[in-house]
Amino acid sequence: MIETVNVIGAGLAGCEAAWSLANYGINVRLYEMKPQKYSPAHKYNGFAELVCSNSLKASRIESAAGLLKTEMEMLGSLTVPCAKENAVEAGGALAVDREKFSDSVTRKIRENSLIEVIEGEVAELPQGITVIATGPLTSGAMADIIRDLCGDGLSFYDAAAPIVAYESLDKDKVFFASRYDRGDADYINCPMDKDEYLSFYHALIGAERVQLKDFETHPFSVYEGCMPIEVLASRGEDTMRFGPMKPVGITDKRTGKRPYAVVQLRRENKEATLFNIVGFQTNLKFGEQKRVFSMIPGLENAEFMRYGVMHRNTFINSPALLNPDFSMRRNENIYFAGQITGVEGYMESATSGIIAGTSAARKILGLEPICLPKETMIGALSNYISDSFNANKFQPMGANMGILPDIGTRIRDKKEKYGVYASRAVDALKKELDRVGKNNS
Repeated sequence: MIETVNVIGAGLAGCEAAWSLANYGINVRLYEMKPQKYSPAHKYNGFAELVCSNSLKASRIESAAGLLKTEMEMLGSLTVPCAKENAVEAGGALAVDREKFSDSVTRKIRENSLIEVIEGEVAELPQGITVIATGPLTSGAMADIIRDLCGDGLSFYDAAAPIVAYESLDKDKVFFASRYDRGDADYINCPMDKDEYLSFYHALIGAERVQLKDFETHPFSVYEGCMPIEVLASRGEDTMRFGPMKPVGITDKRTGKRPYAVVQLRRENKEATLFNIVGFQTNLKFGEQKRVFSMIPGLENAEFMRYGVMHRNTFINSPALLNPDFSMRRNENIYFAGQITGVEGYMESATSGIIAGTSAARKILGLEPICLPKETMIGALSNYISDSFNANKFQPMGANMGILPDIGTRIRDKKEKYGVYASRAVDALKKELDRVGKNNS
């Protein structure tokens, strides 16, 4: 007999995992604590509830978000067709009527004869193959279960600095160097004179911040070492110069002198296509981050692949714990899916559910696994969250073109360049699905 798989959580990831399993003929027990209990952020009774926004980001395939959704549909997504059926006008974005979208997903899940919905909070891990998709606000008994599974690889706050694309930096203004020329020159340095620093300082302390929700404890009250850069700046004009912008040991290659202040960028991925702004975890609104951080010399035209965030977000250290198919390395009968894995965003969370569910189903049935090419957005995300290179500094990541392998040809027009990325991704995924005999495109 084909065993029944447990899926814990009926959010985007859990619903996609259950749907993928059922599409392979696998029976599913889908556990959902609503309506008996709600997290502090959830209010609606239905599954796949969208909490923060009703936008699923851009539709055009030349964007990271659009490419991701295209690949999801090729893999048999539940949520993307439901979103399109319940779309509202939003320019070039795919936005939905939240309640109708949730109702549509809920109806399809409940009408599926292979999916049994079990209401109530899960207090202990069920026996058998299990997909844990409990979301970014996991608490109580499930948080304890996950802590037991993951040891100290569990975080409760997302405190991340912005990430920029290396190719978008002004190489005439920035330079690689190490402090005192000791060790390898691994850091990109953005030197500032006094006037540049003071202009940046005043813009930063006056920038608009995100208002935290009532249920969120302020992150920097928990992590003094991860204080938002704007809070550090508000403590005095020179605090940043004695902290992340300390110029000691750095020589400005343009002047031969020590700069007044320096912003350093550190490699974010093995391919060195992405760099994070060191010490710049922030609670500024995204538009404000673009405006203020573009004042940093060399970042005037920087392409931000991820903006900084500081908010409550339960996630595991996936690079130390998970395989690319989202199963645990130490127990391959346990899968994780959703934001708890460190994929950030609605569709990214849903995608991880597709991968976990599909991977578990094919393993149960003895089918050859689908090996998602790194040239695809889904494959690149899977690689990012499972690459041990990221284990010591892991922070959640959403879909962006910067995590894809370079195309090897410099194309100045961004739309044209991303169109090439998208065509390559779709072709690679089609080829892999044809190879394993599963092509839903």
